[in-house]
Amino acid sequence: MQQSSSYDCDAVIVNYNAGRLLTECVQSVLAEQARHVFVVDNDSHDDSLAHLSASISDVRVTLIRNGQNLGFAAACNIGARASDASTLLFLNPDSVLAEGSLRCMTDVLESNPSIGMVGGLLCNLDGSEQPGGRRVFPTPRRAFMRAFGLSHLGKWFPSLFSDFLLHKEPLPLAPTPVEAISGACMLVKREALEDVGLWDEGYFLHCEDLDWCMRFRLKNWRVVFVPDARVIHVWGACSRSRPFFVEWHKHHGMLRFYKKFFKKQYPGPLWWLVVLGVWLRFGLVSTYFAARLVLAQIKGVFKGVARA
Repeated sequence: MQQSSSYDCDAVIVNYNAGRLLTECVQSVLAEQARHVFVVDNDSHDDSLAHLSASISDVRVTLIRNGQNLGFAAACNIGARASDASTLLFLNPDSVLAEGSLRCMTDVLESNPSIGMVGGLLCNLDGSEQPGGRRVFPTPRRAFMRAFGLSHLGKWFPSLFSDFLLHKEPLPLAPTPVEAISGACMLVKREALEDVGLWDEGYFLHCEDLDWCMRFRLKNWRVVFVPDARVIHVWGACSRSRPFFVEWHKHHGMLRFYKKFFKKQYPGPLWWLVVLGVWLRFGLVSTYFAARLVLAQIKGVFKGVARA
């Protein structure tokens, strides 16, 4: 049954094989009185859409099926173009809004004309804060420090080894401006979106949220973290089955982000060191996943022998 909406907010949820988490996500948004929910599906092959259709019959839900996986940014743009609401909530399908969280974020977004985007407190199932919900921009130097474990030295030498993730910092008691939030939960003002432009579809998966936050900043729109707006996020639920695919696009996204916003700050040879560092990290991460896969297969063989 359709319920009355108390404010002009539509949600865009990009789905790719999120399973039954998608239904829980949509239910939480409807419970928060969003005006409409656009589920943009990137050619899922699981039962997520069937379960959604069987569980929810609400005229506020519109399903948009893409014939192929267009990537996260392109699918977000499809949902944004389908909506005419004054605010848009971009939410991952493996996320659930806590009671009152959408209202809390909306109040902050509307509290100041200079605020263009807000994000909530991303939490694990145990309630602890996840990385990425509040952060500074990962410059190549900061990313290098984190990638190779040097950011742990930041507690003693913060000016040299600082991390770009802020989840280990004390949780602020009030809404706080930050450089970047996570694309898992972004509430965006339509006026700001039209000024900044849509998501950059040159990113397929990962770093498109950082790109958008940077572009908001360059257009003088403030990005605010709202600690009282809790969002339960099952981190990586839609991507853990394809680690190599995800890491490839993550590292490709890193390079696109650096090239757009930082390349001019680096002389030629230093820039190529940045490129080398990104792909070196990709190689190390890929080797780690490959080793885990081989070990899992070996364990499977031994278990089969033991049962025989």
